[in-house]
Amino acid sequence: MKSMKYALAGLLGLASCVALAASASATTIGFSQVGHESDWRTAFSKNMQDEAKAEGIDLKFSDANQKEEDQLKAVRSFISQKVDAIIIAPVVVTGWDQVLKEAKAANIPVFLVDRDVETADKSLYVTRVSADFNLEGRLAGAWLAQALKGKGDIVELQGTVGSAAAQYRMAGFNSIEALFPLIKTVKTQSGDFTTQGGKEVMESFIKATDGLKGIKAVWAHNDNMLLGAIQAMKEAGLKPGKDILTVSVDGVPDIFRAMLAGDANASVELRSDIGPDIYGVVKEYLAGKRDFPKWVVIPSDLHTIQDAAEVLKKKGG
Repeated sequence: MKSMKYALAGLLGLASCVALAASASATTIGFSQVGHESDWRTAFSKNMQDEAKAEGIDLKFSDANQKEEDQLKAVRSFISQKVDAIIIAPVVVTGWDQVLKEAKAANIPVFLVDRDVETADKSLYVTRVSADFNLEGRLAGAWLAQALKGKGDIVELQGTVGSAAAQYRMAGFNSIEALFPLIKTVKTQSGDFTTQGGKEVMESFIKATDGLKGIKAVWAHNDNMLLGAIQAMKEAGLKPGKDILTVSVDGVPDIFRAMLAGDANASVELRSDIGPDIYGVVKEYLAGKRDFPKWVVIPSDLHTIQDAAEVLKKKGG
């Protein structure tokens, strides 16, 4: 009996050593997320965390609450912890050079996800894994130009000022609008990518335009702002999706529900389940691969009422 106890103790000790070794050898990644300003961002964070757990990655997750200074602190914390790699979804495009240089000096590779940064030295990060925001803006603009038959005044709900998503989506949309002289953006303001921000901006637009008089459409840089705007329009007795066309970006479940209710018309889907894509790139780099493009593009698709029910079902209904 005593020998069996010793044997069992030995097996438990061995199992403990194996577990400790596995834990010690696990890939440790620091991830600085923008925040939780939208349904898409929340879904993206969950996917990153769930996928890290599934792949045995030790993920150090930091929510910046849409504050760049918090992101810089998080990245410096990751550097001091000597993580294997750092992933950043930048709040804004500027102000990154110094901390990226610090990561490079510590021999910690940095990967951008979702949003971009502006830096003269592209060697400071390995690659960016994201959708094409400019294309999203062009897809939204092309759909709206066709729906308006090339004529009509519109209002725009911008995302966070200085963010890559806001800048590139606006540029893409404007490039299409420029092709149609009779389509004009008459009001534009930032709703900071939030539902409440979209509602407040739309309320101000409604007041400034005598109840959106003459306005034919709303273009929003994300679904949550549009959902807030829809609420404001309905409270003002207007009929979004019918009298006033809508188009936005993200493809969150609630926007498809709004389409099915007749309150919204179109959304360009931005996939939130891209954890496998991102971790795949990071793992390949850590395994020795170096020939990455500076931008790994995630495809985007335009959806309307025609496929809203089908897409919503795929998203869990």
